[in-house]
Parts: sequence; structure tokens; C-alpha cells
Amino acid sequence: MKKSLHTLAFSFLILGLIFTSCGPSKKLLSSRSKVEKLQRDSTIAQSQLTDCNEKLKNVSQSKASLQNEYSSLQNEYTSVQNELKELSAQSKMTITDQSKRLKTLQDIIQAQIDVMARLKNSIADALKGYKSDELSVYIKDGNVYVALQEKLLFKSGSDVVDPKGKEALKSLARVLNNTKDINVMIEGHTDSIPIKTAMFKDNWDLSTARATSIVRILTKDNGFNPTRITASGRGEFHPVKTNETDEGRSGNRRTEIILSPDLNEIYKLLYQ
Repeated sequence: MKKSLHTLAFSFLILGLIFTSCGPSKKLLSSRSKVEKLQRDSTIAQSQLTDCNEKLKNVSQSKASLQNEYSSLQNEYTSVQNELKELSAQSKMTITDQSKRLKTLQDIIQAQIDVMARLKNSIADALKGYKSDELSVYIKDGNVYVALQEKLLFKSGSDVVDPKGKEALKSLARVLNNTKDINVMIEGHTDSIPIKTAMFKDNWDLSTARATSIVRILTKDNGFNPTRITASGRGEFHPVKTNETDEGRSGNRRTEIILSPDLNEIYKLLYQ
């Protein structure tokens, strides 16, 4: 009986030791699990912190860019304001002043219209001895046109002015020399039939040479101011009639003397 009690006591002692040794192991496992969880949480938190820092960096860069754009816009706004102030200072013209300026402009334009009308009539009177199929005088777009046909001025394919044409140009020069503030353009025109000679490669050459011949007669022979005259050739590219008939081609072979008013006074008034 006593032996049984010793055996039972010994068994309880062994069991107690076993349970005592198991207790600390469970706590250790639990602690390790908590440590691992904390490590994972720390890693996640570190990653989130890195993302936040990157986003903060991007926000800072965006802020700097926006500040630069804002500064640029402020500079542009200031520039526009300065321009508006300058324009405002330059535009203190009253309605009465504007009306006076407009009236002055209208008077100048009307005076030029009157001058060109008188000039047209004077030229028509000076050249009234010539037939309508030799020359015509008319007003177009505010300019006076004197259209001289080939038959009055030149032989076919030539840039030498005939005596009868020289007399007409002499009569025209007398009127032009007594008229101030006009500019003169001489335009040579041909029909569409090609030309190629030892002197002229094409109709451009012929039309320009004819215009130049007339310029020389007006300036060198009749004293017109060479600074007020220009020569140009337009070939066959500006016909006034069809090139399909002999009559039409004859009408296209012409030299136009275009008289234009001097617009400097108008320009000064508009842009002062």
C-alpha cells in the first residue's frame, strides 16, 4: 500500500514537471508569433511611409511647377495691363476729335476723286484727235487708265514706238507734267500667241520692253519725273478680251498707262 502511494506521488511529480515545462513553450510561441506580426506590420508601415514620401515629393514638384506657371501668368497679366494702359493713354481722342478726323479724311478722298476726274477729262481732251480703236481713257478703282492699242504704238513683234504713237505720248506728257501728286505705272500686255525671236524670248520680254520704251519717251524725251514712273510687263496673262478671235487678240495687244493718286496724306492721317 505504501509502495503504491509512492508510485502515485512520483507519477504526479513527473506530470507536474511535464506541465510546468509545457507552459513556457506556449508563451514563447505566442511571443514569437506576435513578434513576427509586428515585423510584418512594420514592413507594411515602412512601405506605406515610402509611398507617402514619394507622393509628397511629387506634390512638392507639382506645387513648384504651378508656382512657376502662376508667376509666368502674373508677368503676362502685368504686361497686358501695361499695354492696355499705354493704349488708353494713346486713345484719349474724344468723339468730337474722331468726327473731325473722319471729316478730314473724307475731304481728302473727295479732293483726290475730283483731281482724278479732272485729270481724266484733261487727258481725254489732249488725246481727242485719236480714234476709239487706237486709245481709250477711263477711270477704274480710283485710277485713271489710258489704254493705247498696239496699232497706235508698235509694229507687230517690235518695241520701237511709231511716230504717231510718240505724238500721242507727247500730248499725254504735257498733261502729266502739269499734274502733281500722281504716280504712273506703265503696263505692257500681249495676246496669247507665243513669240520667240532674237530679241524676245517670250511675251514677258516683249511686254516689258514695250513698257520700258514708253517710259523712256515720257521721261527722256518729254521731261516727266522718272521717280514717279514704273515700267512692268504682264505678258498675255491679263487679257481684256478673248484670245480666240483676231479682234479679241488685237484688243489684248495694248499698253496701259495707269495714273494713281499719291496716298501719303491719307496714310499719315490714318496712322498718326
